[in-house]
Amino acid sequence: MELLDKLAAQLDGLRDKSLLRTRRTVETPCAPHVTVDGRRLLAFCSNDYLGLANHPAIAAALQEGVARYGAGSGASHLISGHSRAHAVLEERLADFVGTNLIEARALYFCTGYMANLAVLTALAVGDKSTEIFSESLNHASLIDGARLARTVVRVYPHADVAALDALLTASAAANKIVVTDAVFSMDGDLAPLPELLAVCERHGAWLVVDDAHGFGMLGEGGRGALEHFALRSPYLVYVGTLGKAAGIGGAFVAAHRIVIETLVQRARPYIFTTAAPPALAHALLTSLEIIGGDEGRARRTHLQGLVAQWHDGLRLQRWGALPSQTAIQPVVIGTNEATMRAAAALYEQGLWVGGIRPPTVPDGSARLRVTLSAAHTADDVARLAAAVNSLERS
Repeated sequence: MELLDKLAAQLDGLRDKSLLRTRRTVETPCAPHVTVDGRRLLAFCSNDYLGLANHPAIAAALQEGVARYGAGSGASHLISGHSRAHAVLEERLADFVGTNLIEARALYFCTGYMANLAVLTALAVGDKSTEIFSESLNHASLIDGARLARTVVRVYPHADVAALDALLTASAAANKIVVTDAVFSMDGDLAPLPELLAVCERHGAWLVVDDAHGFGMLGEGGRGALEHFALRSPYLVYVGTLGKAAGIGGAFVAAHRIVIETLVQRARPYIFTTAAPPALAHALLTSLEIIGGDEGRARRTHLQGLVAQWHDGLRLQRWGALPSQTAIQPVVIGTNEATMRAAAALYEQGLWVGGIRPPTVPDGSARLRVTLSAAHTADDVARLAAAVNSLERS
């Protein structure tokens, strides 16, 4: 069949360029030590940064939520699917991050991808009165959200505040939206949020911050990038992901109450989808308690010790370790083929590390994306560092 032949040829082309993606089946709970396709591995490729995905208290809260609310919500939020569990979680999230916002409310979404699509499409009016200014290394969900907004999108170079300022100065748009990751998912560095916010306030622009990899991790209380930088402004729209450091799933948007009400009325990814199971929202209350409490602080401190150990243990000459101080620790190799050979060699040693290639990263910058977790031990990190050092020299 001609149509299938075309697809098959395209897949062959991806394979020839070492760009074909594959899935592995995990047979055990998310943890550093997992069974994958029948094989026991030490994993450094999840985003379970605080090690909460299999936390017994959170698992118990999820069971309690199922007993109280059942398995599913049954409808969208605006029909009959908005549970008491969702309402309580949104109140708790608004309190959790609200000290960095003005008149804060929060809105819970099924996924971070949906939250980003919702924010950008709802804040954009869909005509020439809006321009979106997007950081060049933004996550795919932000890129897609900007495209779906059906308005002018201008991309500014990575972390280049002066270039953004120039673009905003030249813009005649009445509605300006600047959007950036807080922690860049493939490099592990932080956006210059204080400088970005100052520019946005000067130009009367929204600053949408996707803190998928910072929520739970940054700030003394784990409240994310806004707490880390001590930012507070009515121009801020904050997106936090709950499937990474929080250990469960979903996401939320927190902002001024008028912004949130605008999302409720306009955001198609929120309006036209079934609400997430209430049991997840119920379990997330326990996640927030852990993140903001003594245990969360202890886990973040332990993780920072592992990050320091990782940097101290690497002895690279040909490859490059990016200077990230977050849980994301990329080792840039360069070509797709070499990166996938390195990932396969580590896998054969019982070490599971993701090989990241274009279009996720720019051409020529394929890398191993090492992610550390508070559930890792010093011995785990030492084992990986020794293996990477040896592999680079081979």
